[in-house]
Amino acid sequence: MPKRTRIYTRTGDDGTTGLIGGSRIKKSALRIETYGTVDELSSAIGVARADLRSLAVGEARAARLDAWLAWTQDALFNLGCELATLQDRSENGPRIAADDVAALERAIDAAERDLPPLSNFIHPGGSTPGAHLQFARTVCRRAERLAVALADCEGRISEEILRFLNRLSDALFTWSRWINETLGIPEHLWNPSSKAPEA
Repeated sequence: MPKRTRIYTRTGDDGTTGLIGGSRIKKSALRIETYGTVDELSSAIGVARADLRSLAVGEARAARLDAWLAWTQDALFNLGCELATLQDRSENGPRIAADDVAALERAIDAAERDLPPLSNFIHPGGSTPGAHLQFARTVCRRAERLAVALADCEGRISEEILRFLNRLSDALFTWSRWINETLGIPEHLWNPSSKAPEA
């Protein structure tokens, strides 16, 4: 029987938070901002998954995408664990590896084979799950920028984390197009000569 733990501990009331290993740092620290944004990214993906399930029941491509997104959330939790650890990590601890980056590349390549070539810039939108995935992409880019800044400041970020976040933003973009194409709901193409509607 698992032991029940309390949600609140009061230890963060002084504006600090604990890292894996026991050390404490300010909640405003760049490291906390970085893995907090990774958590936000996973939440955005969770919203996309919830909407995907409600709109695409019985669609094989939607089920395949949901499986990829579930794996992505697990990978992001592993990534957050890495960022929340300052000391040398155990070889057995969860971490992002080159295989995870390669998996995203395979997923992108597979989805792109089902899509027409993209000849215009597109705006986020289309279906609701597609729009949520585009929103997740922008959160992913913010997490990547923060991870790069953290690497510049502290130098304790693995290259695989940076590669994973970079590749994940591409995957989210591709998956958004992929589900929109599946549902038959196109994105709004960028029109540089767009005129305002009549009043």
